[in-house]
Amino acid sequence: MWHGAGHAVGAGKRPTAANSQPVDAPWSLRILAAILCGVLLARMIFAKKGRQYFIRRIPGIDAIEEAMGRATEMGRPIIYTTGINSFDNMQTLAGLAVLSWVARQCARMMVRIIVPVCQPVVVSATADILRESFRAEGREEMFDPADVPFLSTDQNAYAAGTIGFMVRNEVAAAFYIGGFGFESLLLAETGNRIGAIQIAATADYFQIPFFICACDYTLIGEELYAAGAYLTREPVQVGSLVGQDLGKLMILLILAVGSAFAVWSQGNLNPIEGLLGK
Repeated sequence: MWHGAGHAVGAGKRPTAANSQPVDAPWSLRILAAILCGVLLARMIFAKKGRQYFIRRIPGIDAIEEAMGRATEMGRPIIYTTGINSFDNMQTLAGLAVLSWVARQCARMMVRIIVPVCQPVVVSATADILRESFRAEGREEMFDPADVPFLSTDQNAYAAGTIGFMVRNEVAAAFYIGGFGFESLLLAETGNRIGAIQIAATADYFQIPFFICACDYTLIGEELYAAGAYLTREPVQVGSLVGQDLGKLMILLILAVGSAFAVWSQGNLNPIEGLLGK
């Protein structure tokens, strides 16, 4: 009896992931992926060779210059943070790209910039960006390692430390550009209370409403990545941005054509559906 029960249990086992067969993607999807990668690489190469691409001006970018001008007039520092994520999040890289441009503007206008950091590995990269930006403008003496404090990997401690820097230094402007969690509202409310011009940019859609309510300008979603490419004009970023837009256009065209065929065929054979192997 016991042997039969064990045999029944064994027969009812589900196949493990190791025994399951991989699902092959249709050849058409592979070709589409190869075309998208080719378009992306081609635009990056063309940008490196000097081709100029148009990037739409974003109102929040104009606000960055306005905020820094106000800080110069008031003789007060600005605070800039790339959020709580490390280099495994593209928002942090985009925030650092914008930081390089903002730091150069601070060097030209002789404005102190404070950049509190949440992740240890981001500290050295942030310090290097500030140092190189000041050096490029002939203001290397403005760099102070104390202006790149590592606070904590804990979100509560990080938020409390950043708020402390904002209040004690009475910053004239605050930039929140990167990935954020619940601390977004804490930071933005503090900046609103002390009267700072606030500019936020994030792709974390749960935090976007808080930034919209409490900040003067908010860059939403992909505008964060477009801002970095627009300000720095770095060929790889510009080419990547243009290539992604072309890829999205191709996908939208395929969806539009497939939807049209689905409506017209009224349940009969759909060429696009067959092509994608559905």
